[in-house]
Amino acid sequence: MKQVTILSGKGGVGKSSITASLAIALSKKKKIVCADCDVDASNLALVFGMDTGDFEMWKSISTNQKARVDLSKCTSCRKCVSECYFDAIGWDGAKKIPLFKEFGCEGCGVCEMICPSNAIELYDVSNAMIGHGKTKYGFTVVSGQLEMGESGSGKVVSRVKELAHDISKHADMMLVDAAAGIGCPVIASVAGSGYVIGVCEPTPSGFSDLKRALSVVNHFNIPYGIVINKFDLNPEYTRKIEDFAKNKGIRVLSKLRYDKCFMDALVNLVPVIEFSPAYKEIFDGLVRALEDEGVLKGI
Repeated sequence: MKQVTILSGKGGVGKSSITASLAIALSKKKKIVCADCDVDASNLALVFGMDTGDFEMWKSISTNQKARVDLSKCTSCRKCVSECYFDAIGWDGAKKIPLFKEFGCEGCGVCEMICPSNAIELYDVSNAMIGHGKTKYGFTVVSGQLEMGESGSGKVVSRVKELAHDISKHADMMLVDAAAGIGCPVIASVAGSGYVIGVCEPTPSGFSDLKRALSVVNHFNIPYGIVINKFDLNPEYTRKIEDFAKNKGIRVLSKLRYDKCFMDALVNLVPVIEFSPAYKEIFDGLVRALEDEGVLKGI
């Protein structure tokens, strides 16, 4: 199964909307599965008009651990307090015991390793939910959602992709909707990709953050192209992005105008390709550009 990841350097550029419409256009030619890997704020299913009842399964998973102390073994040496990088361990001066902060611990394990009395242990925590459901367009969406206050989003992304692969073994392609930025969930989303689509907008922050995101893609030596959304809002920065792409040998796969139709489609929980007939040709053109890039070759 070939993995194509759609990412953006910053939020709000239309990445999930573009992913949803591209998925529908691709599904006319190939068997696909979508993986919503923005696990801190998953919303791809909403763009398809899905709700909780449309999911066949939601289950709790653990991809992280937290530390706890056995006070009967604690010698009050305070080593765990001084060595905790995340400042997740306080100190009760009156009782002379460490205080572990539930939402501060990242599960790194340093405290367990350095405790001279073996009073600290790591335990598994249920830090996320994952599930899957079939859209009315015939393909499946797999989603993950990190629990509030929990960490480990990169590992949750990996579990979402594993589930997408397991339940859609006969699919030709996995379309991954990554989180914005360059952090752990983005790295986990990009890993294993055969191609990446970078979505950006023509603003100083949009352009700057696109270049940062593409540096992650370059690290993995994965081929990619870019889509410029709302290109007509700032012609000057659109030209800068196009010049950057030309100088780097990057293909601009598509350019989309600013259109309130995107907002209207989201309000009605319908991908814009279904909401407005004019977008069928636009996204079919994006599919053709991917074909020209060899993305669909051999699948």
